[in-house]
Amino acid sequence: MKLELGKIHIKDVQFADETRIKDGVLYVNAAELSAEVLKDDRLIGCRIELARPGESVRITPVKDVIEPRLKMQGPGVVFPGVMGKVTQVGEGVTYCMDGACVITVGQIVGFQEGVIDMSGPAADYCPFSKTQNVCVVIEPKEGLDTHVYESAGRMAGLSAASYLAKTLKDQTPDETTVYETKPLFEQAAQYPELPRVGYIHMLQSQGLLHDTYYYGVDAKQFIPTIMYPTEIFDGAIISGNCVAPCDKVTTYHHEHNPVIEDLYRQHGKTLNFMGVILTNENVFLMDKERHSDMTAKLCEYIGLQGVLLTEEGYGNPDTDLMMNCKKTTQHGVKVVIITDEFPGRDGKSYSLADVCKEADTMISCGNGNIVIHFPAMEHVIGMQDYIEMQIGGWVGCKYDDGSFDAEIQIIIASTIANGFNKLCARGY
Repeated sequence: MKLELGKIHIKDVQFADETRIKDGVLYVNAAELSAEVLKDDRLIGCRIELARPGESVRITPVKDVIEPRLKMQGPGVVFPGVMGKVTQVGEGVTYCMDGACVITVGQIVGFQEGVIDMSGPAADYCPFSKTQNVCVVIEPKEGLDTHVYESAGRMAGLSAASYLAKTLKDQTPDETTVYETKPLFEQAAQYPELPRVGYIHMLQSQGLLHDTYYYGVDAKQFIPTIMYPTEIFDGAIISGNCVAPCDKVTTYHHEHNPVIEDLYRQHGKTLNFMGVILTNENVFLMDKERHSDMTAKLCEYIGLQGVLLTEEGYGNPDTDLMMNCKKTTQHGVKVVIITDEFPGRDGKSYSLADVCKEADTMISCGNGNIVIHFPAMEHVIGMQDYIEMQIGGWVGCKYDDGSFDAEIQIIIASTIANGFNKLCARGY
């Protein structure tokens, strides 16, 4: 499967009478975009706001972040099974709005929606402080069930991204990257002298507003499977959960999965990238045993010699992480784990809720328990009403001037456990 990803670089975003891209600037008709979102009768209000790098702006509570993408050639649509028919994607030509994001914001669903600061000390921890952001601030109908509200918020972001993506149609990419993975036997034969390496991609699927969707299917409803890496660039996986903001894999992070991108960079040089094994994170022990058995079996079956392994969230999913590591290693496959840590503010507690002796090669994405000060901003997109109950905050952490103290796990993607951040930990 071969995909050409054309990047149109966006260097600014502004309001205008017509939604279009010109000279690297995304112009947005706020009324049209709001009307598109409000086609969902579960919502009674939608306000569009813009946030640019360096501005004194705070965005919270953040639900999801999405990069607008448009299928130009090849089957299907971006976000298949959700924004269009269930058709396999991952081949042909897709354009993306590089440097621009849709951010959904609104009243809190759970306690785990996060914060994005466009300037100040917290901005250094978040990749979205560097992007041109179109913020979709939604207001739900009274009395919506939490799962219904989460669904409405998820669809608001996808609808907004699909609306903006139409502006890519007449653009010429500033940069094009080609990704290709061949059918299994062909791929193995392409670089027989290089180690066969894959990626075990664990999706959050614990329920209770902790869900992820693959071709529109809730991830907890499927068993481990193999996918072409290119499918993920076309939106085959979307976020639908409110796990801790620091390691929440937003839809943007699925579109830009850094493990897949880096494996492609090394493909044909230091390794033969064979593909992705997709699995989930279960609540019950029986399911954890079943799915980790299947994941290890798939690694052996397709002849992998090494894998990279990532999770989403922490605590309960750490057991899935270790089971996958242990069983895959026992099948003769070398495993490298990428994860973040929660060893307490002093760093002296256990970093993970579970461990196994096979987990002997790990890459840390940082300590989510570190506390920093968030200075007051001139403008807040959304509301700060929930800071004390958002994960990382606590009762009494807010000050009268609008500033607050919190652990960095309140920041979207600050320690995201797939490496799309700037933190790591040093061993002694």
